Amino acid sequence: MSETYADDELRSILERTRIIALVGASPKPRRPANSVMGYLLGAGYRVIPVNPRHARGEILGQPVYASLAEVPEAIDLVDIFRRRDALAGVVDEALGLRPKPAVIWMQLGLIDEVAAARARAAGVTVVMDRCTMVEHRRLISRQG
Repeated sequence: MSETYADDELRSILERTRIIALVGASPKPRRPANSVMGYLLGAGYRVIPVNPRHARGEILGQPVYASLAEVPEAIDLVDIFRRRDALAGVVDEALGLRPKPAVIWMQLGLIDEVAAARARAAGVTVVMDRCTMVEHRRLISRQG
């Protein structure tokens, strides 16, 4: 079931976000995580790829970190491209950051109500089952 979010809420999130940690980043051009990362970089965001398999390498010219905890700067939004069974762990890792990210965003098809409730209880906004690229195109880049 798809979550419902007001356009104004999503637009506000995307407008105030500057630094995105993309968990599950992929160097493979055909993977959605790669195309979304490329789009977000082109839209002016600072995108930090997180993937332990590619740590210390680069994806789309950006240094890759093994975990959120290794990212050396504050993160505004954690964009998750992982399997459903990994969501809770990523959310818990994000909640352990200081400062905490303002937003945890789970990509299309990804919903974990229990993890989302933990994040919301910690004061973090949660978006589930939405694509950052699709929503940015719809709400920001087409504003004219």
